[in-house]
Amino acid sequence: MSLTIPTTLSKPLSSSSKPKFNSQFTLKSRSQILCCAKTTQDESSSSGPSLQAFSAALALSSILLSSAPLPAQADIAGLTPCKESKQFAKREKQQLKKLQSSLNLYAPDSAPALAIKATMEKTKKRFDNYGKYGLLCGSDGLPHLIVSGDQRHWGEFITPGILFLYIAGWIGWVGRSYLIAIRDDKKPTQKEIIIDVPLASKLLFKGFSWPIAAYREYLNGDLVVDDADVTVL
Repeated sequence: MSLTIPTTLSKPLSSSSKPKFNSQFTLKSRSQILCCAKTTQDESSSSGPSLQAFSAALALSSILLSSAPLPAQADIAGLTPCKESKQFAKREKQQLKKLQSSLNLYAPDSAPALAIKATMEKTKKRFDNYGKYGLLCGSDGLPHLIVSGDQRHWGEFITPGILFLYIAGWIGWVGRSYLIAIRDDKKPTQKEIIIDVPLASKLLFKGFSWPIAAYREYLNGDLVVDDADVTVL
């Protein structure tokens, strides 16, 4: 039994069909590749610290950009912006409707009518400000203050709270300074009843810097007195 091989496969490749390789070009390309690889390795080794620093800075910047604060969201405890709340708009309409009903009972130029018109303008402005300043409303249509420390809502609680503490401390510091100033007077009790206005006015303007003055007295030991100097009944 014989095996017949097709002539197309049994024929040897001709010289024209054989691939030709330029040995000089191949050797030159290899030498160039090795040279370039060595140069790149040398450059990377010489610029290693700078490259690592650049990579670290790039990674840090990408982390900071990805962790940037998000814009104000309206999903805090199920609240929605007041300007988008239907219940909030309904409350505004109800209040204006009541005022309009009261306005219809008086003559247009009468004093009660003018007072009611001024109240209506204040009501419109109040509701407009609630929506303009980004307050959040609940399902009842009333604005809610966010006291969780969210930076987007600092103006609702933290800023007024700090201002309140400053004013309360200023009033207390001025009163304390006044009592200290009159305790060496011949009739200190009389000056507690009838206020010495020039002295009180002078202390009133000095009281604006009460945090600094209180800290200075704390360092000097003059802020509080010993228990032995306190009269206990």
